Amino acid sequence: MDQTVPPLIIAERPDPGVLLLRLNRPKQRNALSAALLGQLADALRAARSDEAVRCVILTGDEGGFSAGADIKEMQQHGFGALSDPARQHAWDLIAAFPKPLIAAVRGVCLGGGLELAMLADILLVAEDSVLAQPEITIGIMPGDGATQRLTRSIGKSLAMQMVLTGEPISAERAVAAGLASEMLPASGLVERALAIARVISKRAPIAAQLAKESIQAAYETPLSAGLAFERRAIRYAFTTDDQKEGMAAFVEKRQPIFSGR
Repeated sequence: MDQTVPPLIIAERPDPGVLLLRLNRPKQRNALSAALLGQLADALRAARSDEAVRCVILTGDEGGFSAGADIKEMQQHGFGALSDPARQHAWDLIAAFPKPLIAAVRGVCLGGGLELAMLADILLVAEDSVLAQPEITIGIMPGDGATQRLTRSIGKSLAMQMVLTGEPISAERAVAAGLASEMLPASGLVERALAIARVISKRAPIAAQLAKESIQAAYETPLSAGLAFERRAIRYAFTTDDQKEGMAAFVEKRQPIFSGR
């Protein structure tokens, strides 16, 4: 009898420049165990060093994106389940992934699941999505970034309402509030994510990473510091081969071929 344990992250290459990662704990509604986060971090670490990968999509399954943190682990280990150095290292690595990352969310996206989705650069939601930070209903509060990232995304009032009540918002509300960029039928969610990823994968990869870092700086620094960061980034972009190729292609009226150098 085959006792092989199935992977908690399923990796696919639907396009040469695109990596698709699926959370794979369906019986636990993709709860974010330490093992799952570790495998996700490993997959992104490999993608970071793979020059062929220019954009990554993260999604769940037909049952949903993720029901959040693994409550059994938290009940057993208490705060130690969250503060475990290996788990924190995995979470930090995911947050620091430098290439464009798209989250395609359908169904439940709760607690740590929403905190994970907010680490993406582009968040797409299916019409059946339910998004919430329900930690207060079990006597705690968000601990993987929601009080900071959610507030920066949707503003103080709605973030307070979601965190203090634990009540969910719909996909439509998430788009209206600026938490997600598009709402789609569930049947077309991943295909739309792939379409966006394919476009991004054809852009200059260094410029894409610099742009991502600059936009992130808008959330983490004062305006003056963010503008200085942007100026340093664009100065570097002008030193790349892709800048020369991109402008030459524009002048010559052809499609550019970006090398990532």
